Amino acid sequence: MGEHQGGKFSRTRGQIYVEIGIRASMERLWTLSQDPDLHPRWDLRFSRIVPRDGDDGGPVSFRYEFRLPFHTISGTGTSLGHRRRADGQATSVLKFTTRDALSPIGPGSGYWRYIPTAEGVRFITGYNYQPGMGTLGKLLDGRVIRPALGWATAISFDRLRLWAERDLDPGDSRNRWIIDAAARSGGFLASALLLRRALTGPFAGAAAAVGVAAAMASCFLPAHRTVPRAGRCLRLAPDERAGRAPSALVALPSPGGGGLPAGEE
Repeated sequence: MGEHQGGKFSRTRGQIYVEIGIRASMERLWTLSQDPDLHPRWDLRFSRIVPRDGDDGGPVSFRYEFRLPFHTISGTGTSLGHRRRADGQATSVLKFTTRDALSPIGPGSGYWRYIPTAEGVRFITGYNYQPGMGTLGKLLDGRVIRPALGWATAISFDRLRLWAERDLDPGDSRNRWIIDAAARSGGFLASALLLRRALTGPFAGAAAAVGVAAAMASCFLPAHRTVPRAGRCLRLAPDERAGRAPSALVALPSPGGGGLPAGEE
């Protein structure tokens, strides 16, 4: 349940898949991930989630927001969670859509799996969507938007892990990531200045050596264990079931007819 460097396959073409091992109880992880007030605190993909209606044990409709500097993207969704299963697992499925022309993400669907292990819980997500923003969105999707979403999902999962395992507030883990990123950027800048001096000024050998050392430290010095990292997540499904949506997703109502179908178990 440490860092993951690879996987075997992703069943659905284009699907974003993220998995992380979390040393916490199922109950704690379920609460932190399913509570609409707690979820946006660790998940970079949402600024706000507002439940609208739904019966206990049935589908729940919700409105979501993602705040940008000069615009707030909003949309609607439908979700359904299964907390109790005979095999000890839990699942949650959702479909979502938006009419916002500036949203890079159009109608889509996804799932979460909570799989108990001897050390805690395997927490898994897989989701797919139709690109938004018309032709521009389609051009940017594969090279920019999906990689950015995959990274945002992975680092969000590690923030959740730190919250569940160490009780480290997601705001604090975000600040630690910013400090780490700033320190590494400063190291690269110092390296560039030193290497430039090595070419134009005195003490060329010493400046070059220190510049190379600064660059290598910025690249390879491990982040502190309390700094969230996307690299701690698995990004490809290691087995067929993990990369396949629960069958409940097929029957889940779409919010405004926008959801994408997914494979059944």
